[in-house]
Amino acid sequence: MQYSVDDLRAASSAGILTPAQLDSLLAFLGTRPAATQATGPKFDLVHVLWYAGALIVISAMGLFSTLAFSQMGGRALALTALVYAALFAWAGDHLWSVRKLQTPGGLLIAVAVSMAPLAVYGVQDALGLWSKFGKPGEARDFYIWVKGSWMFMEIAAIAAAAIALRFYRFPFIVFIAAFALWFLSMDIVPWITGSQFGNWEVSRKVSIWFGLGIVAVAMLVNVRQRSGDFAFWLYLFGVMTFWGAITATSNGTALDKALYCAMNVGFLFLAVFLGRRVFAIFGTIGIAIYLGDLAEKVFKDSLLFPFALSLIGVGIIALGLYYHRHQDAIRNWVDLHLPEPLKRLRPANA
Repeated sequence: MQYSVDDLRAASSAGILTPAQLDSLLAFLGTRPAATQATGPKFDLVHVLWYAGALIVISAMGLFSTLAFSQMGGRALALTALVYAALFAWAGDHLWSVRKLQTPGGLLIAVAVSMAPLAVYGVQDALGLWSKFGKPGEARDFYIWVKGSWMFMEIAAIAAAAIALRFYRFPFIVFIAAFALWFLSMDIVPWITGSQFGNWEVSRKVSIWFGLGIVAVAMLVNVRQRSGDFAFWLYLFGVMTFWGAITATSNGTALDKALYCAMNVGFLFLAVFLGRRVFAIFGTIGIAIYLGDLAEKVFKDSLLFPFALSLIGVGIIALGLYYHRHQDAIRNWVDLHLPEPLKRLRPANA
């Protein structure tokens, strides 16, 4: 078994290695040939083809299904979904268990899980089991329109993903669940408001709390996972839901906008604390949005604003260079002074 630099740093944080021993080990490993060092997950042309094929099948049976496909009728759609799910589940299990090819096997299991919404749609359509909001449209409209009647399809997808993860520990299956959770955060609003088309402000508030909930679940998963990145998709859709709802706030005061910028700055520190780039990406976009608003409304006619902003950017780059040169010392200081409750929330590889 090979161990990465992150594993060694985690051992140092746990007190197994002293800082001096860690530095000696890292210096020794730096002199070793590249071929003997631990490498990250392999992702080459073969993997690209596997993932691309799985995504095309998922899209073909959902987003890109034609009108003629929907006109097959509910029973035919449900039967098609069940046959697809059974075939892909059988093939995925064969590759996973017999051939020991976990990547293509796990992807086929994910395809089988993705058939759950179509199967539920077919059953509802055949038996007329639509909610009080009525039939929401064709099967492909599930990926386009926000409707309360889609909620049962999303719950089915989440349940199918949870069952699959019980037997196949493949992180991409979480993508199906996270995607359904994102849709659920929007489609649950009509049930709360009682209005067929929902309410924008209620939708925004629900998305804020729903996104925070998904991020909290992602943090819990991140701390407990031992192999594979099962938290990635939860972080992505959770942050996207929460950050998007906050960003959609309109007509905020100057203080509200300053707090928004502070939140995005906090995202940058959270990215370092958790070792998750998704917080850095959305945080950077949020800061850019805030600065753009300042340039447009507050400092529209200011000659010095672009120069001052450039100096701030240069300062941030300089801060990054300083951190790069002293990151081991900073990391050790943080590990030494970080409260125990926060240490338990921080993943070992952060």
